[in-house]
Amino acid sequence: MTPVPATEANIAKAAALLRAGHLVAFPTETVYGLGANARDGAAVARIFEAKGRPRFNPLIVHVHDLGQAEGIALVGEKALHLARAFWPGPLTLVLKRRESSGLSDLVSAGLDTVAVRMPDHPIARALLKAAGFPLAAPSANRSGHVSATIARHVADDLGNRVAMVLDGGPAAHGIESTVLDATGETIVMLRPGAVPAETIEAVLGERIERALEGGVKPLSPGQLESHYAPRASVRLDANRVEAGEALLAFGPDVPPARGPVINLSPSGDLVEAAAGLFAALRALDKSGATSIAVMPIPNHGLGEAINDRLRRAAAPRG
Repeated sequence: MTPVPATEANIAKAAALLRAGHLVAFPTETVYGLGANARDGAAVARIFEAKGRPRFNPLIVHVHDLGQAEGIALVGEKALHLARAFWPGPLTLVLKRRESSGLSDLVSAGLDTVAVRMPDHPIARALLKAAGFPLAAPSANRSGHVSATIARHVADDLGNRVAMVLDGGPAAHGIESTVLDATGETIVMLRPGAVPAETIEAVLGERIERALEGGVKPLSPGQLESHYAPRASVRLDANRVEAGEALLAFGPDVPPARGPVINLSPSGDLVEAAAGLFAALRALDKSGATSIAVMPIPNHGLGEAINDRLRRAAAPRG
């Protein structure tokens, strides 16, 4: 599937394809999404088929505005406060699903909750407006593989399993949304992402909890132990590079390496590192190296999300 420019005409064609039950990949400010009508069970099933995604892994539903979110979920006081502060933007809220939502049960993987996000990307927002319904849209890549941050990544991974790929250039954040469980009085972070925990805590005026790992049934996308993985094995916290390894570096002090090296940020900028993470993993994977050594990355701010993705990329694979 050759990506097409996201012109007004192509966005209209994409909306028509979605109405007909087909899959359309589109850019968001985080990564590229693989979209289907969230109220069309057959279309949502095609997402799982195209990605090879386990059906117990719920999907994020993208909405155009707050009214559309309130039509599918119960938005409590704290959730509303967060939505007004961060939407449109890279924050996903897990909320109680309305019985009258009309959403396919596959979206929630059998749970009584739904993960909702309002993207902050002009193409995503134009597509949602043209379609007129919420879009179920996980990242547009093979399940468990490195997320897609440019349109070509989508084409490489999914080929003709998607009806159209709208090309909006590189994703600005390059890392997925932060996911919060906002179903109760206590806000719980299920997945670190493009909005740092510290920023959320400053808005709430309270500390957010972190979810316990190891649950059999994920409450949100991105909670599987092995996820975001290249074909090559990944070795974390490396201070030296072994023979045959590629190096994913960070900061100015890079150990000597004979193989391919990509530095996420020579200056140690976590924003720059997050934006380039998935593209770097894909590039090093294509180099032919069987292992990727990863230098330590600070675990504050966006570093928490970067390290989360790297730990899952390095996890044992089933």
